[in-house]
Amino acid sequence: MRKEEFTIDSRDGIHKLYAVKYLPEGEPKAIVQIIHGMSEYMGRYEGFAKFLTDRGFLVTGEDHLGHGLSVPEGETYGYFCPMDPATVLVRDVHRLKKTVQGQYPGIPIFILGHSMGSYILRNYVCRYGTGIQGAIVMGTGTRAKVGVTFIRCLSKCIEMIYGDKHVSPLVERLVMGDYNKRVPNPRTPSDWLSKDEETVNQYRVDPLCGFPFTINGYRCMFEMANRLFDKKNLSRMPKDLPILMVSGDEDPVGAYGKGVEQVRLSMTGVGMENVEMKLYPGDRHEILNELDREQVMEDIAGWLEKTMG
Repeated sequence: MRKEEFTIDSRDGIHKLYAVKYLPEGEPKAIVQIIHGMSEYMGRYEGFAKFLTDRGFLVTGEDHLGHGLSVPEGETYGYFCPMDPATVLVRDVHRLKKTVQGQYPGIPIFILGHSMGSYILRNYVCRYGTGIQGAIVMGTGTRAKVGVTFIRCLSKCIEMIYGDKHVSPLVERLVMGDYNKRVPNPRTPSDWLSKDEETVNQYRVDPLCGFPFTINGYRCMFEMANRLFDKKNLSRMPKDLPILMVSGDEDPVGAYGKGVEQVRLSMTGVGMENVEMKLYPGDRHEILNELDREQVMEDIAGWLEKTMG
């Protein structure tokens, strides 16, 4: 596997985003673009990238605004941008997709989104879904619309008082809740991520992981969630687009499988014809970092091969 690092201009018109490509030997059979989750960065996917490049796939992704190596010195982690970040994040993903696809014309491209990245991906498919060959929705979920509306309104009020870079413990508690509540005898506040203790330990000591979100960050997340309640928006997804949904059945973000099923139904309810869903028994939120991650990665690679035909 060969690694190439580069930057792209963010659609916020201000920042450059750190981006990376992991290249296989020879011509890639397909491109897999990764959209990482909240309070993490692309470097955490290097093991998965090696797995895919060994099988002939090119892997790419960028650190979002407010994340990883895209945050200039002195700026705020967990802060996106002042103007419509829910749209900017989707357009940043599209800019990277067009950049890499332009370097490999005619090569099929798939996009995988994990956690917050799954919300970005679901919005992306509504807007740009005709330009990809498939989507992998990982670690996703949904919330009741009334709850989304309440947190959006509360966040707006807090922002008016304290500014959009304020970190609100109240909003964080409302959003994150007690994600460890079904973890027996948790060692750390992050045990809900994975049963693999070493993975959790690495996450907790990594300065680029686990940072608190600003009000701007939470408002963006819940704006993306709100757009996914709009059936007119959802109906823009290409009906024949292959979609694979994968999550752990002990993932609190997906309401232990119930929220993942609700997302699946929201897609099939607007006519999506090719939506597969798999829940991994006992797995928590980060299934690529779980004890059975080799099986998860094999399943994803198998789906990619099958979808390419």
